[in-house]
Amino acid sequence: MKAVRRFEGMVVAITGAASGIGEATARRFAAEGAILALCDLSEDALAQMVTRTGIAESARTLRAVDVSDIDAISSFIDDAAQSLGRLDVLVNNAGIGCFGHVDEITAEQWRRTMAVDLDAVFFGSRAALPYLRTAGGCIVNTASISGLFADPGLAAYNVAKAGVVNLTRNMAVDHAGEGIRVNCICPGGVGTAMLKSHLRDAAIMEDYERLVPMGRVGTADEMAAGIAFLASSDASYITGTTLTIDGGVTAQTGQPNFDRLYRQRGWDKKILRG
Repeated sequence: MKAVRRFEGMVVAITGAASGIGEATARRFAAEGAILALCDLSEDALAQMVTRTGIAESARTLRAVDVSDIDAISSFIDDAAQSLGRLDVLVNNAGIGCFGHVDEITAEQWRRTMAVDLDAVFFGSRAALPYLRTAGGCIVNTASISGLFADPGLAAYNVAKAGVVNLTRNMAVDHAGEGIRVNCICPGGVGTAMLKSHLRDAAIMEDYERLVPMGRVGTADEMAAGIAFLASSDASYITGTTLTIDGGVTAQTGQPNFDRLYRQRGWDKKILRG
């Protein structure tokens, strides 16, 4: 990470930066020379992260922001771009989860999930676009493989992340002529506090990992690497894409593991011999 400084002197704004993928992304951009504007719900959590990770020199703006509040996120973007002189990259990363069927979750839960996971991407991007036009900058959104397919019990989250995927594509088409690229990553399971809170039972985590061809959940650093790539000049001809980072989960059809089931029963020997 320290050998390549693709973002030397560039200003990068990251939402949801205090932990998980946001923290890893802040560390990655700092290591590559970026000047950072970071926000999260808690300014104290941000300050602790910056101290813990040693990126204080790079992190010039720290702000407590509820990204679902259009005035708050717009003020954060405006202040960062104006005080730091420019804005080159916006990473819309903040997000929350929500469990339940449509007839189980409340209207408040639905609206809050949409507000944080989808509205915030619209609000942040809307505020950033004037500055990105000037810099020839880009936007990278954190979506999810849950925005590409359905998960039992995650209706609100799936819909919100699907919205992020298609908003990414629409902005890419709308603003390509202005020199602005817009892409998103679609993580699978990532070993962050958010995932561990949902998969708190070790047996559930083991069951999840059995579904991943690579045999494990991803790391926040692996997601940050994808974000940094899409934001860099290495991706100069890439816009409107969804970079899936899931250890092979979505490469499968979702059908039963016939290979394992057949071999367990010895059926493979008969089939392979014809």
